[in-house]
Amino acid sequence: MSGRAQLIDEAAVEERFIRASGPGGQNVNKVASAVQLRFDVAAADLPQGVKRRLLARAGARATKDGVIVIEASAHRTQDRNRADARARLTRLIEAAYRAPKKRIDTRPTLASKKRRLETKKRRGETKAGRGRVRIVD
Repeated sequence: MSGRAQLIDEAAVEERFIRASGPGGQNVNKVASAVQLRFDVAAADLPQGVKRRLLARAGARATKDGVIVIEASAHRTQDRNRADARARLTRLIEAAYRAPKKRIDTRPTLASKKRRLETKKRRGETKAGRGRVRIVD
């Protein structure tokens, strides 16, 4: 997997350095240490199935244009935030390379069918007892 991860298409990656939010004093106000990494999935050299799974896994991080946006601001330095953002993108791509296992249909066992019907019967009896109370003279 790591061989594929090294092949992140640099033409599809765009990095912007922005000011991080949160605590940090003067350093936060002066230095653009946070990284906003933008990865254009359509422009990347990846198989079609991987692109589809990558956008699905990205969820809210993916834009309508098919660009994945990853922001990293956990560290104090630009270099560490940049490495963090790239590592997160790498993990996302590696996860997209793994195709989901196909589900094999199985039949319910006889015991499980009996349990289900018994539960339904008991539930029905409980509900039947909830009707109006009629006093018979």
